[in-house]
Amino acid sequence: MEADGFVRRRRMTAETTGNDPGVAGASAGAEVRWLGGRFWGVSESIVGSLTPRIGGESEIQTVDFIRSAQDAQTEDSEDYEGLPQGASTSTHMFAGAVAGIMEHCLMFPIDCVKTRMQSLQPDPAARYRNVMDALRRIVATEGVWRPMRGLNATAVGAGPAHALYFASYEKLKKTLSDVIHPGANSHLANGTAGCVATLLHDAVMNPAEVVKQRMQMYNSPYRGVMDCIRAIWHKEGPAAFYRSYTTQLTMNVPFQALHFMTYEYLQELLNPHRQYNPSSHMLSGALAGAIAAAATTPLDVCKTLLNTQECLTLSSLSSCQGPGQGQGQGAHRRITGLAHAFQTVYRLGGLKGFFKGVQARVIYQMPSTAISWSVYEFFKYGLTKHQHNKRRAQHMETEI
Repeated sequence: MEADGFVRRRRMTAETTGNDPGVAGASAGAEVRWLGGRFWGVSESIVGSLTPRIGGESEIQTVDFIRSAQDAQTEDSEDYEGLPQGASTSTHMFAGAVAGIMEHCLMFPIDCVKTRMQSLQPDPAARYRNVMDALRRIVATEGVWRPMRGLNATAVGAGPAHALYFASYEKLKKTLSDVIHPGANSHLANGTAGCVATLLHDAVMNPAEVVKQRMQMYNSPYRGVMDCIRAIWHKEGPAAFYRSYTTQLTMNVPFQALHFMTYEYLQELLNPHRQYNPSSHMLSGALAGAIAAAATTPLDVCKTLLNTQECLTLSSLSSCQGPGQGQGQGAHRRITGLAHAFQTVYRLGGLKGFFKGVQARVIYQMPSTAISWSVYEFFKYGLTKHQHNKRRAQHMETEI
């Protein structure tokens, strides 16, 4: 009812003001907000079912939106833009899960290209000039759905991984900021919270990454996700799903520290009042992702090598062995750790090998982090405000 009334007021204003483009824009914005209001009804039932099962904050902290009569003219716009500051843990988890799934699903084809372009010894048919050339050739020679292989494994892992990721980040950021710099933003707290959140995220996501990247490689022998999981389990053991975990952490801890610190710094510049501002969330997320991605590409190349255990790379290592070692013996070698991965990349690709796929990685991370942050902030704001309005309505009913 509140949203319907808001739209009617905007339409009446547009009709009485003529063809003013500013008024037309306000009316269009009202329609978008009305559609968003409808969506919260669906999301609320899901979050409401999660809240009793999640320990910690059982009561959502709310922001007082009641304004004096003198501010009545600006109440609608401020109520929409003002980002609630007391989101519950369940809201952080739900918003984070949706953001993570959307981020990985929408950018999955580019992620497939990145994995292939980081190959140290690619098949001649899988050597690409750039991202668009790779996508075009993959679709033309392997089918339109080939860039999406492994998506289901990623989606299953991304939901819980990002739920833990954002919920732990928000909780630790607030706790550490209150200790380090009470009442203000602390870059040290942001970076530290991002590092700890990464530990939880990667613990859940690493097995999905292994399966996803093996299915993304050229001429991948696996029929599907379950076939890939069974083959890895039987041939290499359960430890194979976490072979790259230390490398993943070595890469993601500095990546996420730089990512969160850059994002929060840009928010201070672009959105100092910390209102709900989709354009600032998107721009800050894109720039933060690009900077962090470029800086950590060498570690990402090593992680890809550990996850995929490329056959041609292992064969190249076998042929480089001394005359006393047979090729058959060397064919069973595996890349076993970060130091071994670094040595292999340098031996087969030199210094340039550490930056294989950097273009694809940056192109992937910029929209990826922009989508993640904008979707997360969108759901966090909307769900928190909807819950607040519901609680306020219940409170008013009890008073009456």
